Amino acid sequence: MFSADTFDPVQVTRILFEGFSSHAIVLFYLLGFGAIGVFFYGVFVQVRKYRRGQPIGVPLALGERFLQMCRTVASHRTIMRRDPAAGRAHRMIFYGFALLFIGTATITVDYDITSKLFGLSFWHGDFYLWFSLVLDFAGVAMIAGLLYMMVRRGWIKPPKLDYKRPDRKPGDPDYDRSGYRREDWAFLWTLIIIGITGYLLEAARLVWLQERPEVWDLRWWSPFGAALAEVLRAGGLSAEGAGMLRSGLWWFHGIIALTLIALIPFTKVKHIFTSSGSLMFRDPLAAQRLPRQPADSEKVGYTAITDFTWKHLLNLDACTKCGRCHEACPANASGAPLSPRDVILSLREFANEALQKNALPDEVKLSVHGKDGGQVFMETLWSCRTCMACVEICPVAVEHVPIIVQMRRKLVEDGDMEPQLQKTLQTIHKTGNSFGESKRKRAAWTKALPFPVKDARKEPVDVLWFVGDYASFDPRNQKVSQAFATLLHDAGVDFGLLYEGESNAGNDVRRVGEEGLYELLAETNIATLGTASFKTIVTTDPHSYNTIRNEYPEFGGQYEIEHYTSYVLRMLREGKLTIRKPLGSRVTLHDPCHLGRFNKGYDAPRDILKAIGCDLVEMPRHGDNSFCCGAGGGRIWMPDPVGVEKPSQMRIKEAAGIDGLEVFVVCCPKDLTMFEDALKTAGYEGKFVVRELIEMISEALDEQMVDGDADDSGTPAAEDAGAPLVVA
Repeated sequence: MFSADTFDPVQVTRILFEGFSSHAIVLFYLLGFGAIGVFFYGVFVQVRKYRRGQPIGVPLALGERFLQMCRTVASHRTIMRRDPAAGRAHRMIFYGFALLFIGTATITVDYDITSKLFGLSFWHGDFYLWFSLVLDFAGVAMIAGLLYMMVRRGWIKPPKLDYKRPDRKPGDPDYDRSGYRREDWAFLWTLIIIGITGYLLEAARLVWLQERPEVWDLRWWSPFGAALAEVLRAGGLSAEGAGMLRSGLWWFHGIIALTLIALIPFTKVKHIFTSSGSLMFRDPLAAQRLPRQPADSEKVGYTAITDFTWKHLLNLDACTKCGRCHEACPANASGAPLSPRDVILSLREFANEALQKNALPDEVKLSVHGKDGGQVFMETLWSCRTCMACVEICPVAVEHVPIIVQMRRKLVEDGDMEPQLQKTLQTIHKTGNSFGESKRKRAAWTKALPFPVKDARKEPVDVLWFVGDYASFDPRNQKVSQAFATLLHDAGVDFGLLYEGESNAGNDVRRVGEEGLYELLAETNIATLGTASFKTIVTTDPHSYNTIRNEYPEFGGQYEIEHYTSYVLRMLREGKLTIRKPLGSRVTLHDPCHLGRFNKGYDAPRDILKAIGCDLVEMPRHGDNSFCCGAGGGRIWMPDPVGVEKPSQMRIKEAAGIDGLEVFVVCCPKDLTMFEDALKTAGYEGKFVVRELIEMISEALDEQMVDGDADDSGTPAAEDAGAPLVVA
């Protein structure tokens, strides 16, 4: 690297405080220790805030969680999703900053610890040269990433970075959250000034020491600093002037860097730690498996900010305001007063105000609910579809949906909800279903079948079909249920139902926030399932599938359960079902939230469509980015505002952009209801049809259509609003 005959390797280094008086050095160390002291005080305040939250009540497995967090942070996989340009820029900033931080720490270890305590110094020779080269490139990478982020915020201006709140009106306090924008720009400018002054300082030092060959001859090991030094020399900067410039820049650069360190716990910069912590304690089933209300708790849900778990308080601080949840939210897209990001920020502001003080204010002042105003509006909480789009895309594992549901539980307890929703919950409590029908009518649709369907409570079956409310009582969905029953029968599957023993599975009841009713439904169904003899459960309802699979085990209900798509796909592959009439239809598929995002059931519906000969064209938003139909979270039981475009209508318009589309395929009873209605109201009726995947499969199998009234006990069968069940 260098000639040992020319230089002693120990000389190939940089003396940190060269040219500074002892008083200046002492002053620098005093400022440094002061900054570190402020930093640790801020850390104490933040940790105290989290400790004022409630325990999460589950084992942490810290080692495994830490490794998973490190892999996620290192790969940047969550940040790269759906915004690769911003992800690449953040990666440059992250790795550039991390390397510069490691470099600074290395200098500190060498200069202040090993050399002074042990007489051991390693920051010289080849190590120093490679050190300089790596950090020079790291600094450029950081500055380049920061410049892109500035261009993005200042000129590109993606809508998701607009902080205007959908739950406030122009003129309301904090409507546009301009303080956050100022903080963002201050953060960017601070880092870029630190980076640029670092290069200017390096260049000034090189010009100042240009007469010393051990410095000047090796300057290109710091290529960007050396190039800038050549520019300064060409501009007429003398060695004496460079020395004065270096002295001023040294203090300016150092004070800004120390100020940044001191302010980390109090500013956006703390996301470096809080985001990592949030990722470390991420619950992979955060929304799929909602927390159970403690039996010994006198409170229901989140009433006060001190009711939040420490992890949810950490989530509030982890939010980086990236707006991805805001962009993905179907409620926000349809004009509802909900942005998942703004809910988190409102709660963060309140938590900081209330919990960072030395003494807690009276609990009554910690209320997080705003019925006519306040922290989070009641209307905001009821706008949520609990579709998990926000949780899925959040790069730092914020659990928006569980937090919203916990706050809903308090609203339900107080009776603060839509009258129609309250009536539906009362109906479910009384009849076990959301339609208000007699329990004995739950399996009335089977009477039109030309074969009997077993009662699994009375005789053993291989497959228990958990049907669900909409597939049992909705006339349009009853036809789909008849088609699936015919498919199972013709394939020789030994299956049965629970008949009137089945109740609403409770998935949406729980996401509404009615935890007491949910537990009653879960325990009732588990007790009924205990009287039946079966090997596996199959359901055509993704909502029932989710809660039975993910939540019933906590109540003692451990079952092997499948959604019908994976079950039918396996039968196709095993040759138990034979495709007699490939369809050749040009189709698109809507991924149900509870099958897709909740349970990663993306492949089976697509593989079935290909197997039955369909030409599948994906919509722009599909898979984990699928757009909710708007029915989830109990919204199907609540009226939507008049004149506002619904999420289902927006989804139908998205599908209408596919050239030659013939069929919009769904695999969820609620989706069928929502999208057939949206097809009419959005003005696309006659241009393509909405069909259940079961109907497509039956047609490809050339199954015969079931005729007759689906319910001869008082529930008339409605005319099929979609395409015929089977083309004979």
